[in-house]
Amino acid sequence: MTDKKISQTEFVALVAMLFATIAISIDAMLPALPEIAATLSPEAPNAAQLVVTSFVLGMGIGTLFTGPLSDTFGRKRVMLVGSGLYALAALACYFAPSLEILLAARLLQGLAAAAPRTVSIAMVRDLYSGREMARIMSFAMMIFTLVPAIAPLMGQGIIALGGWQSIFLAYILFSGLTMLWLGLRQPETLPDDKRRPLHLGNLWAGTKELFTHRIILVSTILQTLTLAALFATLSSLQGIFERQFDRAESFPLWFALIAVVSMLGSLLNSRVVMTLGMRRVLRRTYAAVFALSCLALALLGTGTLSGTPGFAFQILWCISLFSMMALTMGNLNALAMEPVGHIAGLAASVISSVATVFSVALAIPVGLAFDGTSTPLLVGTVVLIGLALILSLKTLGEPRS
Repeated sequence: MTDKKISQTEFVALVAMLFATIAISIDAMLPALPEIAATLSPEAPNAAQLVVTSFVLGMGIGTLFTGPLSDTFGRKRVMLVGSGLYALAALACYFAPSLEILLAARLLQGLAAAAPRTVSIAMVRDLYSGREMARIMSFAMMIFTLVPAIAPLMGQGIIALGGWQSIFLAYILFSGLTMLWLGLRQPETLPDDKRRPLHLGNLWAGTKELFTHRIILVSTILQTLTLAALFATLSSLQGIFERQFDRAESFPLWFALIAVVSMLGSLLNSRVVMTLGMRRVLRRTYAAVFALSCLALALLGTGTLSGTPGFAFQILWCISLFSMMALTMGNLNALAMEPVGHIAGLAASVISSVATVFSVALAIPVGLAFDGTSTPLLVGTVVLIGLALILSLKTLGEPRS
């Protein structure tokens, strides 16, 4: 353990790895979905998608508690305990004999993974605010994007060597190394004199305070719609590659390409957010993705564009959607956290929990509607991002200061 402040570069890299706990827990599973379906749910292959959404649901519920706990006990302690529970849940997943038990263990794993995911945002807010926080988040997201790029390839390699269950052993190793880094290098960012007692009355008062701020309510709704589009895409993408384009074997490579190119979104946001401002970046991003999604629905959804040209356009659309995450989520979190730095842990928890749980509720029907084509996904995305665009245009004008 250390009290010496680490460099901003190392801090950004560490935060990126804490974020990456979520990405690797989701994306490394994608190549395993067909084998999970064949092994545990051959009569209902679409049910294997719930391995992704059950984890996300658990994460959404867990975020409700991890932030307030970190406001009381400190950021590092909560993340370290959460990592231990995450490893135990991963072990339960490894030994799960049925889909039902696997989903229950994944739900528990998501609950535990909420600690690094949520508390790391509060840790950033302890040290930065406003556009500078958005800039730090953009750099972290840029590094974090490398993990989704390699996670499906890693998952495919592990499946080849030891079967799909062995992916959960890799989760234990990754989490252990990240927590070792956190424990040895990062000082606690919340000093004792700024901690808040864990009292239900204080939590309720803080929660009510959150939603007296209009920008927090708007940010939470926008995060919900944005995450719903992402989770629906992650649930459907492997099936689209396999059944619509007959590219199941090369899916991890294409997913890596999508993730790496999407890094440009984080780089772009880190450059333009300081000059254009977060609100303008959000509005323009939603407008661009909505327009491209409508075009994709017209071309891919109707079969107008198929074969290699259709596949190339599908890749382009996926890059736009993943880049949208880099251009929106950091900015939305920074906007929401700006007025509530004094309750950063609680704020990060409530906002993330509400957004994640409701986004899963929106994403599951889109994923289960998968029919072997990209049409259900594109229809769902057009609706979700269209609503986000309307809300951002009506509510995210430039501040009057």
